[in-house]
Amino acid sequence: MDLSQHAAVVNCEAYRHGKKLAHFDIDKVGDFLGDPDCFVWIGLAGPDSAAMQALQTAFGLHELAVEDAEGAHERPKLEEYGDTLFMVMHTASLDGQAIVYGETHVFLGCRFIITVRHGPSAGYAKLRERKETVPEKLASGPGYVLYSIIDFIVDQYQPCIDMLQAKFQQYETQLFKPSLNEDKLQDFYQLKTELLKLDAAVNPLHEICTQLIRFHGDIVPKENRIYYRDILDHVKRVTHTANQMREMVNAAMQVALGQISIRQNEVVKRLAAWAGILAVPTMVFSLYGMNFEFMPELKWRGGYPAVMAVIVAGCYFLHRRLKREGWL
Repeated sequence: MDLSQHAAVVNCEAYRHGKKLAHFDIDKVGDFLGDPDCFVWIGLAGPDSAAMQALQTAFGLHELAVEDAEGAHERPKLEEYGDTLFMVMHTASLDGQAIVYGETHVFLGCRFIITVRHGPSAGYAKLRERKETVPEKLASGPGYVLYSIIDFIVDQYQPCIDMLQAKFQQYETQLFKPSLNEDKLQDFYQLKTELLKLDAAVNPLHEICTQLIRFHGDIVPKENRIYYRDILDHVKRVTHTANQMREMVNAAMQVALGQISIRQNEVVKRLAAWAGILAVPTMVFSLYGMNFEFMPELKWRGGYPAVMAVIVAGCYFLHRRLKREGWL
């Protein structure tokens, strides 16, 4: 099977001393893998079973890793299958004001690197073009290519965290507006959910890079490990920002809940104030509704106006007093 012509293949290139050779037939991959100065870089997007089986046969990939790469929806991880490393990384990118997530699966060997993309993740064509301009670095092999891919993925996280920070600042400003009549609790909850999803994509890269720095020296040369330390710094920066934002969102949610309670208390106070005012006529009318034969002022012509005047005066007094106390 000519994998370079398969619909799922984005790129299928061979490099010698860091310089690109050409597209090649997968059946002839042994010609390049046998050359110690040469490695191949294959990129696929949403491959089917036929493409993955062709890769498995050509590169001797483990069937479990191939099954994971074909099915996607895997957690971020790094696994070792003999002389081959298999990695799963979650990508994040902006689509307008929304964060979309994808997956990049990587097979890494001493003479090859294979990337398998799933979902709405950014392609690596421009990354490949940039790296081809520095053949002296590309000559160090697949370990440097892997660094470039991980670094590209991590760089995509920063605009996402910046967008979430801008959202938080907007919600925070609205939260303390005196005229705000609606709570922002749902907005803060959705923001917290987005932070957790982004952190779930970023945080595992810390362990993956640590393993690549400490182990697998046969695939990741010692001179390339400094690049992975740089990635670690970027990952820590994003995770630190996400953790800080999560604490601030939690605090903002508590403020929003407090504002809801305050508004509810204001409503209860107003209802209680009007209930107190209405208690005055209710009490008087209840008194005169009793069936006693001898009631005061029943025979007096001015009794009715006097009672109404007392009720109005009492209600007016209570209304003024309660308004002064801030209950109305």
